[in-house]
Amino acid sequence: MKKKLISVSALVLLFLSLSAIGSMAADIPFPAIRLGVEQAKNPQDVALSIQILLVLTVLSLAPAILIMMTSFTRIIIILSFLRQGLGTQQVPPNQILVGLALFLTFFTMQPTFEQIDKDALVPYMAGKIGTTEAFKKAEDPIRKFMFKQVREKDLALFVALSKSSRPRTPADISTWVLIPSFVISELKKAFEMGFIIFIPFLIIDMVTASVLMSMGMMMLPPVLISLPFKILLFIMVDGWNLIVRSIALSF
Repeated sequence: MKKKLISVSALVLLFLSLSAIGSMAADIPFPAIRLGVEQAKNPQDVALSIQILLVLTVLSLAPAILIMMTSFTRIIIILSFLRQGLGTQQVPPNQILVGLALFLTFFTMQPTFEQIDKDALVPYMAGKIGTTEAFKKAEDPIRKFMFKQVREKDLALFVALSKSSRPRTPADISTWVLIPSFVISELKKAFEMGFIIFIPFLIIDMVTASVLMSMGMMMLPPVLISLPFKILLFIMVDGWNLIVRSIALSF
């Protein structure tokens, strides 16, 4: 009987609480949000709308710009080769590798970002230059960085594929031709460095497999035995220091 009275009392209190909350919510005015499209009344409105559209476009392309127009591609591929060579599967995790690649990208691209901030962002925020000029000044340091890393052979390939006239100066090469040329150049350099990193680990795997076969231990996976030796070798030579140093100096 007491349990029933307690449960009924609890239901009554809950009902009263909900009623009080409902009455309080009824007294609170909720703001109305309206979205609409109106006809521009003056040229300033049109220019402002175009500027907002351009900013949103740049923000939507920011991940692609970070991946394809900076050192990120080369760094993340080299780190992936390193983990594959060690044979540690998911150690370090993908989040750690991507985070390390991201901060190494900021480190290697710091001079370029500082020049963009100095020549484009600060004058634009101060109102000294317009949007078009700011984009042009921000594009120049990125192009300069890509021209330093791109191979002439890859550049000639995309110039020929675009059927454009033979450029005489770097300024004659459009950014849309430069970007894919830079990307495939970065892929080639990343695979070259990844192959060099892979060789010592491959030798350890081959030696371990040969020893196990000579001992007649056919059923024991060689990777299981070679893994501790590869990790030990990597620790003894201070592998992370060597890898990061090589990546930074490659730029």
